[in-house]
Amino acid sequence: MNKILRVSQATIHDLDELVHLFDEYRVFYKQASDMEHARKFLMDRLEHKESIIFIAKDMERNIAIGFTQLYPSFSSISMQRSWILNDLYVLDEHRGLGAARLLLESAKEYARVTEAKGLDLSTASDNVRAQRIYEQFGFKKDEEFFHYYLTL
Repeated sequence: MNKILRVSQATIHDLDELVHLFDEYRVFYKQASDMEHARKFLMDRLEHKESIIFIAKDMERNIAIGFTQLYPSFSSISMQRSWILNDLYVLDEHRGLGAARLLLESAKEYARVTEAKGLDLSTASDNVRAQRIYEQFGFKKDEEFFHYYLTL
């Protein structure tokens, strides 16, 4: 790895860079680009402390190259907090440099510090590259429970 990468918890001061990354992430998942709504969505999450966002930066070029976003959840059975790792994205031209691993490490450490039971995530069934990274990092595919979703 020849780049100096740094991951930190994002603040409102990172909003402009986050909006760009978040919009690219949504486009990756076949959504229309919408910078205005991306800005509002992220601003709401940050302003109301509804999510934790980590941002990865290439310090040599002083640019943001990736992010991950965690949402809180709770388990009634274990009576513990859990975090949903809802988003993880690294700009295509910066993949393979270790940013995803650093973002995952930051998410894991944050979960540990907040005494969470663990991290939960889902990814597209055809996103094999992400699946490989998650499995190398130690995530296990859930073979015990089916997950359902109700669209309203």
